[in-house]
Amino acid sequence: MPRRYLVLAICCMSLLLISVDATIVNIALPAIREDLGTSVSGLQWTLDAYTLVLASLLVLSGSVADRVGRRRVFQIGLTVFTAGSLLCSVAPSLGWLIAFRAVQAVGGSMLNPVAMSIITNTFTDDRERARAIGVWGAVNGFGLAIGPVAGGVLVQSFGWESIFWINIPVGVAAFLLTRRFVPESRAVHPRRLDPVGQVLVFVLLAALTYAIIEGPAAGWTSPEILGGFALSGAALAALLRWEPRRTEPLIELGLFRSAPFTGATLIAICAFASLAGFLFLNTLYLQEDRGLTPLEAGLFTLPLAAMNILASPISGRLVATRGTRLPLILAGVAMTLGLLPMTWAGPDTGVWQLFAGYLVFGFGFGMVNTPITNTAVSGMPRARAGVAAAIASTSRQVGTALGVAVIGAVMATATAGTAHAGWWIMCGLGLAVLTLGIFSTGRWARSTAMHAYAKKPTDHPATTASPPRD
Repeated sequence: MPRRYLVLAICCMSLLLISVDATIVNIALPAIREDLGTSVSGLQWTLDAYTLVLASLLVLSGSVADRVGRRRVFQIGLTVFTAGSLLCSVAPSLGWLIAFRAVQAVGGSMLNPVAMSIITNTFTDDRERARAIGVWGAVNGFGLAIGPVAGGVLVQSFGWESIFWINIPVGVAAFLLTRRFVPESRAVHPRRLDPVGQVLVFVLLAALTYAIIEGPAAGWTSPEILGGFALSGAALAALLRWEPRRTEPLIELGLFRSAPFTGATLIAICAFASLAGFLFLNTLYLQEDRGLTPLEAGLFTLPLAAMNILASPISGRLVATRGTRLPLILAGVAMTLGLLPMTWAGPDTGVWQLFAGYLVFGFGFGMVNTPITNTAVSGMPRARAGVAAAIASTSRQVGTALGVAVIGAVMATATAGTAHAGWWIMCGLGLAVLTLGIFSTGRWARSTAMHAYAKKPTDHPATTASPPRD
């Protein structure tokens, strides 16, 4: 087996850590709620403490990896994530669990974007890279598949604390394999760090998420919540003013002049908000409304995960041969149709209806990952591959955080007549994926990409990628 495929397999282990962890935590939410006596907002913070820290640090981690060495940062990330998982398993209260989830996120921020950077620099051919990213997406689907089932077994047998144990052997194995087989690499011209931009991004995301999660309890017009929204708006305004003044900003705002890149970013936010909202709401629906055990709830999600696994490599082949437009259209249509049966689901809804929705939604989500990743990574200079992958990953985590925050807020304020509002919101996100997929591809979109991706004087001539294909 060529060494580059071994490197791909090792990098995919980090994605397996992240994807398994996400679905395991979701399946354990009712057990955490019962054991720690927390509210819906407490469950939201258990998830969003992780995604907020992760989203805030992804770009920084990519920049640091390009500067000091991708393998070195990748190994540090594996160590911190594994240690954070161990700490979560012994957390004595909700506050400590949330804090240790943040520790996990610090390590997680050094995994996926850096792994994607390693893959991008290993697979330099456009078609091979698209297929490698398809495998990457399939691993994500595999994590979705085994996470709920493994989580169900662990929660029923040993309690919710045991869901974090599974990360430890995988993290240790990935660390040892990385040390042995992954070559060190750095960017030819690494970017300068941007601490001011980093702080502004964190304040923006944290204040916005806090206001959404705490809004139902504190009151949407309370000074606390209005202050949170105002702070997030001020941080956004400051970020838009600060970043263009820097030679090497944390986020290159000029890249958003490219319709494909902007579209990929917005599609990632919508798609992952829909998935995060689905996992959050569906877990509570299955265990609290239908009375299923954690294991039964995990088994119910297998159709979704199986279709994700099947669709991801198909999406990779479509991107390699047909471009990004077709898989994005298929993704938007399937995600919308898959969520429709859930808008009228109740405690006695037929299992066939649920499975039909899970299958179609899983297919749609499996189709979306490769085209948005390929667009983001292909459209930037390879010398800044860590930053390119980090921006793509950040949009996913922003979507995840907002999905949990918004759907949880809708749940907290829902009445009997509006109990299905969360599912309708996710249907709207599916339609947004379809619309953005159409308008961010095509001849006009390619022309904006060619202008935005024009090579800068600081770009190394041998490491500049071509604009994405539709």
